[in-house]
Amino acid sequence: MASVQSEERVDRDAYRRAVGRFATGVAIVTTRLGGTDYAMTVNSFASVSLDPLLALFCVEKIARFHGAVLSAGVWGVSVLRDTAEDASRFFAHRGRPIEGRLKGHPHHHGRLGVALFDDALATVECRTAAVHDGGDHSIVVGEVVAVATPADGSPLLYHEGRYRRLSG
Repeated sequence: MASVQSEERVDRDAYRRAVGRFATGVAIVTTRLGGTDYAMTVNSFASVSLDPLLALFCVEKIARFHGAVLSAGVWGVSVLRDTAEDASRFFAHRGRPIEGRLKGHPHHHGRLGVALFDDALATVECRTAAVHDGGDHSIVVGEVVAVATPADGSPLLYHEGRYRRLSG
């Protein structure tokens, strides 16, 4: 029988294992500030509302991306194909050099000036509408101002701490 935590504080590792069983898509969120592109891998992107059109993602408060995206007020999301695991790993790694970080990753700048990956399954561009405290993360909610579906294919997934692909 599966174990159940008591009413006491939930163990952080047990929580990570439990929520890790929820498969998520993988995306790269971008912003542009002072002529510099910033990018970060996320699996916390979600649609919020159809009226008005709203989406969200979560960003750790200590990440360089946090200050950049809050200052810029605009951001883009590129939903990754199952062939983009290398890009996902690269943009998930802390301490990447700021300059030239998008070199080698075909992209263009969208309506809001943010980088969007050319081979993404979908792209979404947003203006920040609200930022909410989420513990060690901020929940960034944006008004959707542009969308596109540049490529076909299967999505890159993340489940139980590993990249996965759809089968069949």
